[in-house]
Amino acid sequence: MSDSSLLPPNPVLGRLTVVGLGLIGGSFAKGVRESGICEEVVGCDPDPTARRLALPLGVVDRVTDDLAEAVQGADVIMLAVPVLAMESVLTQLSGMDLGQAVLTDAGSTKGAVVKAVEKAFGQTPALFVPGHPIAGSEKSGVEAAKAELFKRHKVILTPLEHTSPQAVELVSKLWQVLGADVEQMALADHDEVLAATSHLPHLLAFSLVDTLASRSENLEIFRYAAGGFRDFTRIAASDPLMWRDVFLANRDAVLRSLDAFTKDLGRLRAAVDEGDATTLLGVFTRAKSAREHFSTILARRAYMEPMQTNVINFVAAPGGRVQGSIRVPGDKSISHRSIMLGSLAEGVTEVEGFLEGEDSLATLQAFRDMGVVIEGPYHGRVTINGVGLNGLQAPPGPLYLGNSGTSMRLLSGLLAAQMFDTTLVGDASLSKRPMGRVAKPLREMGARLETANEGRPPLRIQGDSRLMGMDYEMPMASAQVKSCLLLAGLYAAGTTSVTEPAPTRDHTERMLQGFGYPVKVKGSTVTIEPGHRLTACKIDVPADISSAAFFMVAASIAEGSDLVLEHVGINPTRIGVINILRAMGGDISLQNEREVGGEPVADIRVRHARLKGIEIPVDQVPLAIDEFPVLFVAAACAEGRTVLRGAEELRVKESDRIQVMADGLQALGVRAEPTPDGIVIDGGTIHGGSVDSHGDHRIAMSFSVASLRATDEIHISDCANVATSFPDFIGLAQAVGIQVRLEESA
Repeated sequence: MSDSSLLPPNPVLGRLTVVGLGLIGGSFAKGVRESGICEEVVGCDPDPTARRLALPLGVVDRVTDDLAEAVQGADVIMLAVPVLAMESVLTQLSGMDLGQAVLTDAGSTKGAVVKAVEKAFGQTPALFVPGHPIAGSEKSGVEAAKAELFKRHKVILTPLEHTSPQAVELVSKLWQVLGADVEQMALADHDEVLAATSHLPHLLAFSLVDTLASRSENLEIFRYAAGGFRDFTRIAASDPLMWRDVFLANRDAVLRSLDAFTKDLGRLRAAVDEGDATTLLGVFTRAKSAREHFSTILARRAYMEPMQTNVINFVAAPGGRVQGSIRVPGDKSISHRSIMLGSLAEGVTEVEGFLEGEDSLATLQAFRDMGVVIEGPYHGRVTINGVGLNGLQAPPGPLYLGNSGTSMRLLSGLLAAQMFDTTLVGDASLSKRPMGRVAKPLREMGARLETANEGRPPLRIQGDSRLMGMDYEMPMASAQVKSCLLLAGLYAAGTTSVTEPAPTRDHTERMLQGFGYPVKVKGSTVTIEPGHRLTACKIDVPADISSAAFFMVAASIAEGSDLVLEHVGINPTRIGVINILRAMGGDISLQNEREVGGEPVADIRVRHARLKGIEIPVDQVPLAIDEFPVLFVAAACAEGRTVLRGAEELRVKESDRIQVMADGLQALGVRAEPTPDGIVIDGGTIHGGSVDSHGDHRIAMSFSVASLRATDEIHISDCANVATSFPDFIGLAQAVGIQVRLEESA
């Protein structure tokens, strides 16, 4: 049901005058007229055919070729004439009494229009609002006008410093009534961006069609042209006069984009001529990923397509048992590191089992942005053409890392020693997470690094820093901080040692050794020295024990369950979830233990067992830090009380996992009391109800598992970020017997 309070009052203004009844002006006039927001829409055009058609087509209420007559009494005047014709119209308007009419335009270049306004009026009037709808068609003229042309298209307004806010608000409302998405941008930025995204493609389309049409075999060329050619060259059917004016009006910005493209095109020609397969592959892979990636950057959305635009909620039905044999997605931590170290290695690294989740894809894209040629991922296979320790290139802009704290923390160490500046940014969630724990020791090593307030992203790293090795005793156990400093140590002068207060995952140390880089591990201290190199290798990413944990708990709590999880990584620094479940009475056995690429793996068999509450050993906390949300569900199903202490790090994850899980369990009737560094849970009955995951993927999946022991359905909101670590969680969960599904849209 729509909220009538969101609809504009009807009508909002008395008279709208549209000067120029072509495709854009005609569509604007027709859309506003049909919306009922305006009492009268007047059209003005010197073309008698346009005037003759405008009335029967329902574009305007009244039409004239007399500009003075058209603008008399107007509340808003829209100029929709070609850019080079704008000056003549503005000169006429400057001699008329426009009253308090708001003046706006739809020109595709803004600098030239503003100059024309200043020339005509002597200054830019406060009631002038420059605008540009990013919409169009290869058809032109008033006969092509469509009221819905701007629906779900962007309209960019470029108000100046002294532009009236009320005028901007009124023009925005008119566009929004037409279904447009209105944004604001600096005028100069607009002309540069549009030169690259609109003007240059049109220029290329016109040129390509003209070039091919001039060849002797032109008939055959166009006869056998495939869909891609037709799609690209469709815009060459646009209005030639309009585009001539655009290119001349935005000449400087167009030339800058054209020069950059010409340079890159020359590099491509050389690659084809020389048979340079790596350069070609690099351009093609970067281009393939860029279309989705850049829209992700602008929208701060998930990388996985199904999760990008919709609000995702889960519904988990009660009951069931878990059976079968499955392999969960690849380990996220190892997937991250395979891209990082493979990019810094010499030679070609081949990766199998790569996790194609949002976080890992963020790392992959970051290295593509820094000039690394990466093929894939395709069904978990990735091929990385390493550039060596000193081969990274400056990215074209900030590196967007989505929701991945691992990417940001590890990359900060790696980038602190590069010769170029970088800025690391993330989505709204990542932008709230603390980065001071890596910033402080990096600064002590000599890195020049700035953060936002309270040590939060974005991180701005200045290049050409001289890093010095150091002995660092970590105040809090963190694999990400340790890995960050080890990566910085690859470039630092002297030895870098990191001593941790408790064991944390050691994937970085193991993988460095797998790439042939010497690392010394003595007790709780890891030491690395510069001067060595990474050599490409093959990596088989084991299944992620953090993802397996959901199914381990599911099989443990659901009566009659018997499940085998295949090829799971059982790194000694990651098996806290196994140790804790066993301490609670879980029936868990390891089968087919082996080592793959330096990482121990096994098949894990889990059968239902009567769990009991325990005091979780403090030494197991760092070994299960990511698995605690689902372990809290196990505690809710256990007999007696479970107590967790020493886990304050859970409060600064994607959400405050202690508080969010406590709130959710309480909403389902479970006694759960949060403490500053842990939680106390009394096992009992799990009722149905509604819980909020707060955008945390592990919270959403944990409450899905809880449904196995619930008395009624559990509704879980804000689940889109499940794509960060487990893209097909629902499909795999349903396959083994967990009755969770996407909530149907209202």
